[in-house]
Formats: sequence, structure tokens, C-alpha cells
Amino acid sequence: MGKFYYIYMKSLELDLSKKLRLDKVRDSFLFLCNTGLRFEDMFSTRGMLRWFACCALPLFCVAANAQLTIEADVIYGRKDGMALTYDVLKPENANGAAVIFMMSGGWYSSWSPPERVALRFADLLEAGFTVIPLYHGSAPRYKIPDAVNDVNLATLHIKSHATEYGVDPDRIGVTGGSAGGHLSLMVGLASEQVQAAAATTEGELDVSLGAIVAYFPPVDFREEEATAAGIVNEVSQEELYSRFPALIFDEDLIPAVSPITYVDPTDPPTLLIHGDADPLVHISHSVAMSEELKSNNIESDFLVIEGGKHGFRRENSAIADSARLAWFKKHLLD
Repeated sequence: MGKFYYIYMKSLELDLSKKLRLDKVRDSFLFLCNTGLRFEDMFSTRGMLRWFACCALPLFCVAANAQLTIEADVIYGRKDGMALTYDVLKPENANGAAVIFMMSGGWYSSWSPPERVALRFADLLEAGFTVIPLYHGSAPRYKIPDAVNDVNLATLHIKSHATEYGVDPDRIGVTGGSAGGHLSLMVGLASEQVQAAAATTEGELDVSLGAIVAYFPPVDFREEEATAAGIVNEVSQEELYSRFPALIFDEDLIPAVSPITYVDPTDPPTLLIHGDADPLVHISHSVAMSEELKSNNIESDFLVIEGGKHGFRRENSAIADSARLAWFKKHLLD
């Protein structure tokens, strides 16, 4: 497979056309990494298999004749002495369009080697999309309004520097799941918030995005309005606060971080993907958002994954990712 490069290099090349199909590698990799592992099992057969999946396998997918350039740790801002960053994954066959991916779950935003992240987006990269994994200030220290402010700033930075990455600033989409889906909707629908940041840092800049794909996103944190809209929360508030401390913030800010409140006729095409058996973020969140998008004549679609829970695997993952790819092709390339 040629000469290998190590994961902490500033830029390197990945072979997206190797005999190891990266989409299959990705599925196996994610499955093993989510099985859980006790310390005492670390050197067992199971432990070694997981180590191989998490550490060695990405390296075996990195080859000399590969064609993916990575610009890692681009700093888009700083707070409390820490850098806020994103990566830029650009395939050789770059088509000039890009997809921002919100690296967020429960509003926790944990760094992952860009080579490993690339495995998750083999379909987008093979289609020529530049992929931009975006990190924000993480829970438990930072709350949802902090995360929203971070991704707004990052979107502004990406748009203003897009041409440096070979990306058309008018052909940028955004995607994410759960908290990442929420943040995707925020930067895509609440562009006035991003525009306000632009006015103070960049002057006149079109911050609108070309398309949104949100997986199982929470869309409304307002209690009375959400109930009136038919949104169901099956997990108790006490459990949610315990598991997701980012939810604990000034109640006066709740409407400002509820993406459903920002829908208007100027919003970009939006695809919602949700499982009808999701025990954490009830599908009614996407139902309510879908209805709001349609009432504002926004081009949108709503894909229901039958039996899908919170986070898709195997066939469900393939169905969702195929729909995501088709959506971005339609709205960022055509």
C-alpha cells in the first residue's frame, strides 16, 4: 500500500480508492469503538481488536499515492486561553463545495484525529466534497449558548477563508447529529446571529449556507411552546440535566437557542433525518420542524428511519448517509 504517514502531520494524503472500501472500514471501525472496554480487558483479544480499530486501522488507510490533503487545527477563535479549531479535509477531486460537520454530541465536543474523521465521510470525500470537522467549546464547562456562539464564529471564519481552501463560499452545507444537528440548524437557520458577528469582525459578508442535513436534532427548548407544537420529551428533565449539563443555562436564553424560532422563507434547503424509535430526542422534534419549514415554503424533506434509535448503525446508517449525500449533491452541485 505504499509508504505510510503518521496521524499528527499537518498535511497528508489518504487513498480514497484503495481496495479497502472506506465506507466498509468506517462501519466496522465505528462498531468496534462503541462496544465499550474495561481496563482489565485492554490486553485481551477483544482489547487488541479494539485498539486495532481505533488506532492502527486508520494508519493502514493512509498511503503514499493517496489524494486527500488535510489542513489540521485551523484556529477560528480563542476563549479562556484555549484555541477553537476546525480541520479541512480536501480530496484531490475537490468539486468546490464543502460540508461543515458539527463535532458535537450532547454538546460535548471531543477532538478526534482528522484521519479517523475522514473514514466517517468517505462517501462525501469520494464525491469531491471538502469536509470541515468543526469543534466548539465543550460541555460540561460550556453551555448551549456558548456552543452556538462558537459555531457562529467558526461559520463566519470558514466563509471568509473559503477560497483559501479551494471552496466556493456560496456552496457550503452543514450537517450533524443530535446536538450537532441542533447546531447545524442554528447556523443554517439563524444566519442573522452569524451576520451580527460578521458586522463586528468582517464587515459585509454573506453568511448564508447552501444546504442543511440534520440528524435527530432537538429543535425547541421552550417548554410551553414545544408542548403546544406536539413535541414530546420522554426523558425526565432531571435525567437530561444530569447527562447533559450543557442544558443548564439562563432560561431567558432558551428562545435564542431554539432553531425552530428562526425559520423564515429565506432559509436554505433542509433535510431532517430521524428514527421513529429514538428514546432520547423524540421524533416529534423533527415533525414539528418539518411542519414549520413547509409552512414557510422552505424546500425540505423529512426522512423517517423505521425502527431507528438515537444514532444509526448498519443499514439505517447507510440509508441516512445516502440521503445526506444526495441532498448535498442536489443543492451544492446542481
